[in-house]
Amino acid sequence: MHSTLSFSQATTVPTTNYAFHSQSPINLRFCGLRREAFGISILTRSSSGRVRLSTRGRSKRTSASTGNNGTPPKSFDYDLIIIGAGVGGHGAALHAVEKGLKTAIIEGDVVGGTCVNRGCVPSKALLAVSGRMRELQSEHHMKALGLQVSAAGYDRQGVADHANNLASKIRSNLTNSMKALGVDILTGFGTIVGPQKVKYGKVGFTDNVVTAKDIIIATGSVPFVPKGIEVDGKTVITSDHALKLEFVPDWIAIVGSGYIGLEFSDVYTALGSEVTFIEALDQLMPGFDPEISKLAQRVLINPRKIDYHTGVFATKITPARDGKPVIVELTDAKTKEHKDTLEVDAALIATGRAPFTYGLGLENINVVTQRGFVPVDERMRVIDANGNLVPHLYCIGDANGKMMLAHAASAQGISVVEQVTGRDHVLNHLSVPAACFTHPEISMVGLTEPQAREKAEKEGFEISVAKTSFKANTKALAENEGEGLAKLIYRPDNGEILGVHIFGLHAADLIHEASNAVALGTRIQDIRFAVHAHPTLSEVLDELFKSAKVNAPESTSSPISEPVAA
Repeated sequence: MHSTLSFSQATTVPTTNYAFHSQSPINLRFCGLRREAFGISILTRSSSGRVRLSTRGRSKRTSASTGNNGTPPKSFDYDLIIIGAGVGGHGAALHAVEKGLKTAIIEGDVVGGTCVNRGCVPSKALLAVSGRMRELQSEHHMKALGLQVSAAGYDRQGVADHANNLASKIRSNLTNSMKALGVDILTGFGTIVGPQKVKYGKVGFTDNVVTAKDIIIATGSVPFVPKGIEVDGKTVITSDHALKLEFVPDWIAIVGSGYIGLEFSDVYTALGSEVTFIEALDQLMPGFDPEISKLAQRVLINPRKIDYHTGVFATKITPARDGKPVIVELTDAKTKEHKDTLEVDAALIATGRAPFTYGLGLENINVVTQRGFVPVDERMRVIDANGNLVPHLYCIGDANGKMMLAHAASAQGISVVEQVTGRDHVLNHLSVPAACFTHPEISMVGLTEPQAREKAEKEGFEISVAKTSFKANTKALAENEGEGLAKLIYRPDNGEILGVHIFGLHAADLIHEASNAVALGTRIQDIRFAVHAHPTLSEVLDELFKSAKVNAPESTSSPISEPVAA
């Protein structure tokens, strides 16, 4: 599961929506699982008629590596060791095997990390339920479609089982995909004991020491809990506990109105709870583009059983005990004076996440963390206390704090593997999309409008903004889901896309056309010639790009039309 978002390539995404604790990172936990996580392989048929497993684009060298995981240099046990088997570590491991590297991954908990076990995977299962409940509960929506539905209900344990079963399935598929490709899964907590050397093991057992030419740290993050808040895991909970859905409170306070807070408010209100947001900043949803936040509040907050307190800290939260409710003490964020006391049935702490880097043995290689984050350069290479690069050591994902998204971790891991196999690669973090899976969804890539205007003023160029509404989209209207907006921030002088923000039906899916355009450097004057199927939601982006006023000509290679036969 913020304050202002900064998707700078070289800086950490700033902090939680609980502004008092500004050292805590924003929590953007969204999944970047590869197809192997779902047990999907490509079947091909040889000339002899036999069916075999294959992967597109894999070289002859890679085919050989899948059987024995490559041949390591004589001086090392492995070509690559990855500490942490979350989405980032998994993505790096699979790409390493494709590149022919003998690879091992060390995991002290369970394969899949936060995303699969306590984050984006189970939360999407709960949100799938809330979306259907919300639709079935909307008499106006059903009537508009000509449908009559009796009162919708739910089985709490059944909903919880759905989330747990999904996490178990994906976790099993992740494990099996790595084993099938020959990745060695080493069980235990990994600690760096020196250059290119790692020990691992379980408590009470003898440690094992392994060596590798290159090492990737991918240890992820844990929920951040501010001082003064007592978490009992029952009535005062983090997202880790909430995903188990052990009970649905009548009234729950959610501390933080960022991604985690918004998604859980969607779940709880659909299941019948009343929600109170507690936000340290002066507005809800501070991490989003302001215009999107304003519209989202009108749709996601105001019509629902949600109230809120802004500009306040939850300085003390006491769990329910001895027949007393959960006590939440609020303090004015500016004056630091006591402002109010709430008595609720439960409290969810959604104040961001903190890097899990303690005990990694970084002191053995002269590396000092910064607010818990491992310092890295733009190529994810670890930097020591003297400002020098640590040879053959990399850090990806939440542990480096550059961009706390699961799919960003995976992309960083793939980038590192490209580098260690001889191809220089730098990930453009401005091209990495983010999404909030509320109903409707919110998605974004690049800069917000205030960030873009600040950049334009500093660098001396103009920006323009284009917008399109879902109300003009045939598919959205057919679904009776016309509430939504797409917003494009761009440079009119050269057509560069600076940011795209979407609020509406399937926004999380629609954003990828924009993020891929940013990643590939495609300009508006070229992408506006792309053809979209009709009627589809993708035409929202089509109209958005076509509505932009760009002064630059299209590139000469733009495929405007097919050549005419002589």
